[in-house]
Amino acid sequence: MPGLLSGGLLKYCDENFRLPKGYYALESLMVILAFVALLRIKSLEKVRYCDTGELGRMVGLDRIPEVKTLRRKIEYLSANGDPERWEKQLATYWMEQHPDLAGTLYVDGHVRVYHGGQTQLPKRYVSREKLCLRGITDWWVNDGTGQPFFVVREVINAGMLAVLRDKIVPRLLQDVPNQPGQEQLDADPYRYRFGIVFDREGYSPAFMKQLWQQRIACYTYRKYVNDKWPESEFTRQRVLMPGGEKLSINLAERGIYYKKEKIWVREIRKLTESGHQTALITTDYFNDMAQIGGRMFARWSQENFFKYMMEHYGIDRLIQHGVEKMDETVKLVNPVYRQLDSRVRSIRATLARKTRTYGELIFEAEIDEHTVARYTEKKSVLREENRSINKRSGNAQRRKKADRQTCFIFRFTEV
Repeated sequence: MPGLLSGGLLKYCDENFRLPKGYYALESLMVILAFVALLRIKSLEKVRYCDTGELGRMVGLDRIPEVKTLRRKIEYLSANGDPERWEKQLATYWMEQHPDLAGTLYVDGHVRVYHGGQTQLPKRYVSREKLCLRGITDWWVNDGTGQPFFVVREVINAGMLAVLRDKIVPRLLQDVPNQPGQEQLDADPYRYRFGIVFDREGYSPAFMKQLWQQRIACYTYRKYVNDKWPESEFTRQRVLMPGGEKLSINLAERGIYYKKEKIWVREIRKLTESGHQTALITTDYFNDMAQIGGRMFARWSQENFFKYMMEHYGIDRLIQHGVEKMDETVKLVNPVYRQLDSRVRSIRATLARKTRTYGELIFEAEIDEHTVARYTEKKSVLREENRSINKRSGNAQRRKKADRQTCFIFRFTEV
């Protein structure tokens, strides 16, 4: 009970919720629901199998309410209260209680898969299943130890970059405590307001530049790593993790300049015992590479949080059986455009492989009529294949551009 109260369970409740007069007060209901969750009771239906008297004594009552009473009161609070405002106030309170951990935020998406047939939710890729499945994406914002601050729920998922840009970053700019003022930022060109850590899905030098213009540092893994750094560049570093653990890791650092985006970033690599090199890039120009490495590799605490919550708290369960109407003017990327874009990428990759094969075909044998004829024929076949693939790529690109000019608005009557 002291732990729940110090964590802010009853904080701001009176400002956002009201219950009609009855035997069970608002405070008792909140504490009962908290204990039900801590006892790993993953649904209200399973409360009926518990000893209501024993559970009631834990919260200072003779018994807890029946399941139908719990449902009725929760429904009343959802319809007549302001749970979103309560959640925002709690997130701000938690950040103020732990300002050192709120300076670096971890953002990742978790898909709650839907297997029912009441509605056709949009499909999205579920990494743990290695499949594209229907579901809802919850974007969690955690600290370095895995503790959550808040979650943004997206039924129609526009991707991590869109959610970060439109939903998460504006909120963090308001809520993160101890941000440096404009004078401090002007005095030190390397200082930043706070940092955001995310996985490869958010890899975008253009997006990192946009956030740095607001003086927000980004940490993510680098895509398209095709080279290996010499092992002589790596040095043993003592890394302090956000949870207090101390590790010894081989790290190396270089600078990368993206010409198109016109931005310098720091690339830091970790060398494992097997020889694998994990590459990350960041716009944190203030801290040394040991501190950056500790913050980036602490991202697994958020993955552990997802695993633990799925196993013990049932965050993948449906809240209720029913459908809700959504705004009919929600804009999505045209699925036909996405298919054409995927086809163009595939054709371009095929063309690149064929062009490389054509360039690597060199005549090295002794000159005789038969060998020269075979070499010429092979070159001719490859040249014709390249022309055909190039023509298909051009046609697909033209259809893609024409389709991009049309903005499709998908109307969801039930989601």
